[in-house]
Amino acid sequence: MVARAARAADLADLDGEVSDCFACPRLVDWREEVARTRRAAFRDQRYWGRPVPGFGAADARLAILGLAPAAHGGNRTGRIFTGDRSGDVLFAALHRAGLANQPTSVAADDGLALRDTRIFAAVRCAPPDNKPTPAERDTCAPWLHREVALIRPTLRVVVALGAFAWAAWWPVLREVYGVRPPSPRPAFGHGAHWSGTTAPALLGCYHVSQQNTFTGRLTPGMLDDVFARAKQLAGVD
Repeated sequence: MVARAARAADLADLDGEVSDCFACPRLVDWREEVARTRRAAFRDQRYWGRPVPGFGAADARLAILGLAPAAHGGNRTGRIFTGDRSGDVLFAALHRAGLANQPTSVAADDGLALRDTRIFAAVRCAPPDNKPTPAERDTCAPWLHREVALIRPTLRVVVALGAFAWAAWWPVLREVYGVRPPSPRPAFGHGAHWSGTTAPALLGCYHVSQQNTFTGRLTPGMLDDVFARAKQLAGVD
């Protein structure tokens, strides 16, 4: 896995390698089972059913790190956060912030483009119950590390959606930037902020899950505040 990720010369190479990964048997079984059985609303669609690569600008100054693709979202459409309720909330917020050209994302060919922004996940396959294991996170980590390395020249800030993504970021400091992660690790929280001297700033944001957005734990205004802060730290107008 490490060797496959390391040999990706650019993001296109990396996306191809990610899409052909079969390293975690439990995740492979699940993503393919979901793609075979399908949800009733999408019974006539052909599911992607593979690991989902990152999406967005190759010269991104701002990155959004999520947990994993949704079973009937990215696992169906082949693009992260595309085709599910979480993506509806996220891309609407990015559009308000001037980081996306449209407020919706329903399919990989719907014309969505991101400005100064790239989105990727800590785990690239849809997991059962949206809960990857620590071992699956660690197995998938080389993809994240290589993706960050490829956009390192421009990357200035990372927004971690949820505690899982927040925790997945710290090994990136060591593997990509040669920086020892802070000890103890800063606690995750909405609006939490960590800055180093040679690595991108890290901002915490509650995940855009239905559990958070439907209950009001995460509101549009709270998302807007996070992205306004992220743009400021990244130097994006």
